[in-house]
Amino acid sequence: MKTNQFGKNGWTPERIGNLNGKTYIITGTTSGTGFEAAKILLSKGGKVVMLNRNSKKSEETITALKQELGDEIEVSFIKMDLAEQASVKKAAEEVLKTVSRIDALICNAAIAQVPKQTLTADGWESQMATNHFGNFTLQALLFPLIEKSQGRIVVVGSMGNNLGIKTIQFDDMNWDKNYSPNGIYSQSKLAQIMCVYELQDRLKKAGKSNVSAYACHPGASSTSLIKTSGSLMTRFVWQLMKISPLVQSAEKGAYPQLMCATEANLDQSGFYGPTGRNNWTGPVGEHQLEPHAKDKAVAKRLWELSEKETGVIWNI
Repeated sequence: MKTNQFGKNGWTPERIGNLNGKTYIITGTTSGTGFEAAKILLSKGGKVVMLNRNSKKSEETITALKQELGDEIEVSFIKMDLAEQASVKKAAEEVLKTVSRIDALICNAAIAQVPKQTLTADGWESQMATNHFGNFTLQALLFPLIEKSQGRIVVVGSMGNNLGIKTIQFDDMNWDKNYSPNGIYSQSKLAQIMCVYELQDRLKKAGKSNVSAYACHPGASSTSLIKTSGSLMTRFVWQLMKISPLVQSAEKGAYPQLMCATEANLDQSGFYGPTGRNNWTGPVGEHQLEPHAKDKAVAKRLWELSEKETGVIWNI
């Protein structure tokens, strides 16, 4: 096991300096790690634009944040449903119209363990559509402003990337033949992570060193991710786990994405998250990523397929 570069307690938000003048775009902030990340960035003086699919919950979130941190915090909300490309494009347009800089785009939102195969308006399986294609399009459309701001793209993956087949099922991306709630979740998370490292390669090739891209994961955190989309049995097991020492708080689950969004000179080639047992909990730092997640041929094919499927070409 690697020694944690941030010492035995790992990375913590104490390392974040004053964020005045900096702007962070975060997806999925009405609960869990996204909410905690937004709160910490705001508490350090950063400006936060939240991208969420639920308007009412977003308004309630803004009220709660202002009650806790004061009315002067700069927090706003743009409606976006990652599962629908039209919604992602509309939200990206709104961001580019209303925001002058992006210091980090934090792709935190996800859905998990959808019990039955569900196809989206765009004809994709819902977990792949939300976790991979939605994020791919959002990142591509906001990329020019991120580049201009010399900002970062932070993708919140999952240790689930390692649980399914160790490659991308190109011949059946919707998993028509072998649909499995966990299998496709794992697949969508693997796709997300692979595209981070592929993006790094493309930026290097284009000689663009002013944009950084990071992959991280929250470990096993106490969030509503499973509660909102998992089957009854999955939710029951997860509720039991949440009260066990195997699971950490949502606030701690937010540390990896906060580190990737703010820490200076962080190595992009790493994979970041809790470094304790099974990488579920423990001090936050860099840890082992299985080699299949960086398979260059698969990543390149996935990138090209994603551009073709979404019709969105990255301007690198």
